[in-house]
Amino acid sequence: MLEQILLSARQCQLCTNSLPLGPNPVIQAAPSAKLLIIGQAPGLKVHESSIPWNDASGVRLRSWLQLDEEQFYNPEQVAIVPMSLCYPGKGNSGDLPPRKECAPQWHQKILEHLPNIEMTLLIGQYAQNYYLQDKPKNLTDTVKQWRHWAPSYIPLPHPSPRNNIWIKRNPWFESEVLPFVSTHIQNLFHR
Repeated sequence: MLEQILLSARQCQLCTNSLPLGPNPVIQAAPSAKLLIIGQAPGLKVHESSIPWNDASGVRLRSWLQLDEEQFYNPEQVAIVPMSLCYPGKGNSGDLPPRKECAPQWHQKILEHLPNIEMTLLIGQYAQNYYLQDKPKNLTDTVKQWRHWAPSYIPLPHPSPRNNIWIKRNPWFESEVLPFVSTHIQNLFHR
């Protein structure tokens, strides 16, 4: 059943007229996955390669999670379902926000076939706004309150190099949040 939903999602044409480079949904999932990563939307490099997190942000994310490429790109372990499955295009200060139609169209259909997810990483404000109830208005305060939702949901900043200043200003993130996340993930994968 999940295979059929993923096939349909990968053939989605819902936003075709709004996507500057056309649709190319990038997603990975399998019913056995224990970790779910919900980010914003594929960037240009990901659109061109059809490989999720295949850019500088992905290098940093894998480092944060202490996962090598083989583990990260194994859909039997890691599901990757962004808020928008396709590259939304370039904006004034980075990529445009995820398309609003995408998550309501696909997330519930996909997630109900991922019964083994034990930790969901909500990367960036769009994923956090969609999935977290009663959260603070800004990303920093949301990430600071990560224990409130852990281990089911972990709000994270985007690992983009654009966020280097945020990471330097918030050293607690690397000293408190990341060790918890990487240890939890290693325990998930080695049970």
